[in-house]
Amino acid sequence: MTSPWDMPDFDDHEALHLIRDAKAGLSAIIAIHSTHLGPAGGGTRFWHYLNNAAAITDALRLSRGMSYKNAMAGLAMGGGKAVILSDAAGTKTPELIAAFAKAVDSLGGRYVTAQDVGMSAADMIAISQGTRYVSGLPPKDGGAGGDPGPSTAMGVFLGIKAAVRRALGKEDLAGVHIAIQGVGSVGGGVARHAAAAGARITLADRNGELARKLADDIGAQIVPVDEIMSVESDVFSPCALGAILTESSIAALRTAIVAGGANNQLATQADGDRLQARGILYAPDYVINAGGIINVALEYLGNGDRAAVNAKVLQIPDRLNAVWDGSEASGQNPARVADAMAQRLIGRG
Repeated sequence: MTSPWDMPDFDDHEALHLIRDAKAGLSAIIAIHSTHLGPAGGGTRFWHYLNNAAAITDALRLSRGMSYKNAMAGLAMGGGKAVILSDAAGTKTPELIAAFAKAVDSLGGRYVTAQDVGMSAADMIAISQGTRYVSGLPPKDGGAGGDPGPSTAMGVFLGIKAAVRRALGKEDLAGVHIAIQGVGSVGGGVARHAAAAGARITLADRNGELARKLADDIGAQIVPVDEIMSVESDVFSPCALGAILTESSIAALRTAIVAGGANNQLATQADGDRLQARGILYAPDYVINAGGIINVALEYLGNGDRAAVNAKVLQIPDRLNAVWDGSEASGQNPARVADAMAQRLIGRG
């Protein structure tokens, strides 16, 4: 396997920890991209990877994205990410979780974990039994914390409204057609907010039963997973896994806007240029989907309650507009503009 230093997504990461506890069945990676602004904050992903190199790549990409996300959200946290390598059956035991908590604790607070794909609020509570460097725990007395999904969904919804205003000149979502890929905590929340605002919704998810229930609840249509990206729509909202915007998939898009909650939506930097060349407005993922990390960061840092979280989430459209203004002024695509802004904030610009 190629050395991590030579992998395309290695970006002067401060540390890459390979964790193994054979007795507990734990294989994990903790990537710390930057601690320039504070402890490296980012969730833990529990996922079955095709190979170890794919897991390392995911950790590198996700941790860099967290540096950018936290910086752009104005949080006193750096960027990190953990991935736990699941077996094909998705086996998750108390022993595995306890071993992972021990690994996080061994870093002494340089990395602070939270909930991500494949992990639950209950897992965060279990992790907290072995380390204090965890967030996303049940909120107390109106404080920040808990499941980050609803805050992420609200931020994405507000970002979609800002994109529709910018690209389509519409002040509301009445009649706007939004195609949503993935209907978990984030995608499902976005769908419910948008439907309540009068949008027309098309859904796709690998969990057909989950998609059907949501569609019945909000009056949405469903299409197969492999068709959602080519649905003719006003907004395509990717809310599942990343790297789905490629040369071929971008060519097949029939939309004016891409704005969703998934991390690392662009497979390569060149794909941001491809979106711009097609006249599609892109909302950089780590700017629009920052609601969840705002929630867990304020919880961990102890400097905000639910009202403070909501106030910061409400600022997401302003940050997107700053990126889009920079794109228009420079001619660079929004992803490159956002990257440059974030790099300056973490002392690398």
